[in-house]
Amino acid sequence: MALVVDLKEDVVASQLNPYLNFAGNAREAMEFYQQVFGGDLSLTSFRDFGTEDPAIADQIMHGMLRTSAGHVLMASDMPPGMEIRRGNANTVSLSGDDADELRRWWEQLSSGGVVSVPLEKQMWGDEFGQCEDRFGTPWMVNITQAQA
Repeated sequence: MALVVDLKEDVVASQLNPYLNFAGNAREAMEFYQQVFGGDLSLTSFRDFGTEDPAIADQIMHGMLRTSAGHVLMASDMPPGMEIRRGNANTVSLSGDDADELRRWWEQLSSGGVVSVPLEKQMWGDEFGQCEDRFGTPWMVNITQAQA
């Protein structure tokens, strides 16, 4: 009998990733998120792609953070003429059952930000919290509780 080995287990057919836009502070925000989540951060400036305009040359055209947990967060600075519209249309959601890790992320993300729902047990049985970090990015954290 032949043993079949699937060598494509790390191949991903597609991904859905949050992509955040900033008004000149994408580098600072992505470095902060790397401190929170760890992982490998790649930042490419507008200058790296040939832009000499001093107003945007050192701003981030594309940034990507890949964490050891498999999360991917992308970001860029908006060039002149493109408007940042912060609001409640999008939120980055973190969820799982690793309570220690999720609480640690919550503490770091909410520090210096605005907490709209404290991280605490909710009517559905999980711990849940909602905040906006110091960069204006909204986050939800849900810690799944073990079923009795």
